[in-house]
Amino acid sequence: MVTSTVPTTPRRARYTTVALKWAMAISGILFVLFVLLHMYGNLKAFSGQEAFDGYAASLRTLLYPYLPHEGFLWIQRVVLLVAVVVHAGAAIALWRRARTARPQRYVVTRRTAQTYSARTVRWGGLILLAFIIFHLLQFTTLTINVGGEFDSPYERLVAAFSHWWLYLVYLVAIVMLTMHVRHGVWSALQTLGASDRSRQRAINLLAYVVAAALLIGFMLPPTAILLGFVN
Repeated sequence: MVTSTVPTTPRRARYTTVALKWAMAISGILFVLFVLLHMYGNLKAFSGQEAFDGYAASLRTLLYPYLPHEGFLWIQRVVLLVAVVVHAGAAIALWRRARTARPQRYVVTRRTAQTYSARTVRWGGLILLAFIIFHLLQFTTLTINVGGEFDSPYERLVAAFSHWWLYLVYLVAIVMLTMHVRHGVWSALQTLGASDRSRQRAINLLAYVVAAALLIGFMLPPTAILLGFVN
């Protein structure tokens, strides 16, 4: 008798779910690494205009002449775009699977046991996506002009965050980012194998440390600009 090696539907669905979780974890880690690097660049504002503009210029010439001018930046942008698309696509697919697999009553019962960041991670992701588009239009394509037109990245940064309303928009986005990252780092490390009980406390601590570092690191320059310490 010939036996089939094709996985049954439940097994196939389980394998697909695992693959989606891995895709979400890896793309999420890539995004976290990018925002940590971005935060480091923003902190250059405390070193003055020359250091900040010099760092921005160095990103455009990194690995030149092995890569064309701005080649590294474009590779970074493409990788980040792919990571965001994969992350969002996997999140939507997993959410739809969960909605299909669980009765509504069970979902409502389980919701009380989730952390606040886990409950808001989906809406936080949508807010982050909207902010990323706004941020790119403001500081990358220069389509949105807040505070005047300047050739210097440092001057654009200072002019923008001299406006209190933009500071508040940025604050909301960064709070959403840190909540998303806290839950995401914890979930990603669980997915990638660090799921035993002995590591739970360390994983949770690492997630909070990364989230706190991003909140402080990203908000320091805008706060200093708004208060007049950086001008």
